[in-house]
Amino acid sequence: MSLISPSRRVRRTPFSDGVEAAGVKAYTVYNRMLLASVFRSPEEDYHHLKSAVQVWDVSCERQVELRGPDAARLMQMLTPRDLRGMLPGRCFYVPIVDETGGMLNDPVAVKLAEDRWWISIADSDLLLWVKGIANGYRLDVLVDEPDVSPLAVQGPQAEDLVAAIFGDGVRDIKFFRFGMFDFQGRSLAVARSGYSKQGGFEIYVEGSDLAMPLWHALMEAGKSKDVRAGCPNMIERIEGGLLSYGNDMTDDNTPHECGLGRFCDTQTAIGCIGRDALLRVAKEGPVQQIRAIEIAGGKVPGSDRAWSIKAGDKRVGQVTSAAWSPDFGTNVAMGMVRMTHWDPGTHLQVETPDGLRDAIVREDFWL
Repeated sequence: MSLISPSRRVRRTPFSDGVEAAGVKAYTVYNRMLLASVFRSPEEDYHHLKSAVQVWDVSCERQVELRGPDAARLMQMLTPRDLRGMLPGRCFYVPIVDETGGMLNDPVAVKLAEDRWWISIADSDLLLWVKGIANGYRLDVLVDEPDVSPLAVQGPQAEDLVAAIFGDGVRDIKFFRFGMFDFQGRSLAVARSGYSKQGGFEIYVEGSDLAMPLWHALMEAGKSKDVRAGCPNMIERIEGGLLSYGNDMTDDNTPHECGLGRFCDTQTAIGCIGRDALLRVAKEGPVQQIRAIEIAGGKVPGSDRAWSIKAGDKRVGQVTSAAWSPDFGTNVAMGMVRMTHWDPGTHLQVETPDGLRDAIVREDFWL
């Protein structure tokens, strides 16, 4: 068993005491911060997520805060999604692109006010890019990382649990919207969102001192609901087609290759730095794209590398995430596939660590 050596380069979170007390078995590192990856087992965590409710420490979803008169202008420069109609209280899933149209991140943008935004980021150094744009264009905006640590509550009973802490007003929050709710005299943003298809909320805990009191309150209120500490589950996210930045896509990929073209309003998102490049991509179309792939055989082995997808002797893509699905009784996967072979029903082969496996391109993901 390998351990992570203690270092200030890998940060604990405000909820780490609760995560450790809950019996975490494995971590990954995300935005240089600890992120739990297993509690009981991937399969047991998966079944529990689908049937009950879990509390996830996702502090690693760091916030990049934009504050000042040019905050909205800067936010639009970062993304090809048209934000002009976005009102305070809304959350938008936004591809962040560079000048070539390459994906730098796929965060959720949280609009607190016209002059104040949070960008709830995936695993990349987006803060540095945003600071560079703000300074390079001499914008009147402050860019920093605030003391905000998201806590997710996910699963079929998530709404009842969150309502037990914040009141029944949370039931009125629509998908990808948020409201401000009181906890111990502090107002917190509570959004109906999360990195699962089971439904739930993300609580933006502003102030590390509130972290463990909120954790304990949720665990106490959730006892009758079989609440457990949990974490993003790879099996469930692949079933639902939820992408993982750095695994399923990188800055070598455009949003259109990642199946995110619907979030690119390149005709109207005036000011986006990568707009011209994406206009060309939108006109010509991508030559490869993320697809759902079913892999035959028994449970696929774990791996930290992409697997080649082949059609005969020709390499036509790569599987980026794969896992055995207990509910569907098959290996679920996603991968980047060339346009010549991405049609549903196309039969392919995948080079897994234990040998070549038959595979088929699916019409859609499982959830």
